[in-house]
Amino acid sequence: MPRKFIKRFVPHHDAIHSHRGLRFLGPLIKDPNLLHLNRRSVSGAVGMGLFLAFVPVPFQMLLAAIAAVIIRINLPITMAMVWLTNPITIPPMFYFAYKVGVWLLGTPKQEFQFELSWTWITDSLGAIWEPFLLGCFFVGTTAGLLGSVTVRTLWRLKVQQSWKERKQKRLLKKDSDDPVQGK
Repeated sequence: MPRKFIKRFVPHHDAIHSHRGLRFLGPLIKDPNLLHLNRRSVSGAVGMGLFLAFVPVPFQMLLAAIAAVIIRINLPITMAMVWLTNPITIPPMFYFAYKVGVWLLGTPKQEFQFELSWTWITDSLGAIWEPFLLGCFFVGTTAGLLGSVTVRTLWRLKVQQSWKERKQKRLLKKDSDDPVQGK
């Protein structure tokens, strides 16, 4: 993953240090590792963000900020990855997690209509909470691991490609500068 590409989307460190919503983290927010763009920090942020996207609680961004500070991974990317869950994607993601939980537990699937309301949570979630939470944990862990490994692999391939290109440029420059080769 090219660092320049990612830098275009990551806010400046002053903006993060002075952000109102992150003041509760105090001096921890000033850790320079929270804004580093290296393979470890970015892949960890993607993995943690994808995992937290499947945690069925409100205020996932708060969890993402706390996790990024504790683990010392890229804060903006962790928080951005949590936005995978939004009002449009929540129903299919959580239904898929429920189906995976049913499959893992080997229990019969119960039919239900998902609604994003407190009434549905208090009435219907009681019957399906075990497969739902297990599915969320399993799918979140799998998505986080796959995301992290994918970013690490792509980053490594990009670095190897850059090294190869630089080596070829040096060889071409060396050949063009060599007076014996130029004849």
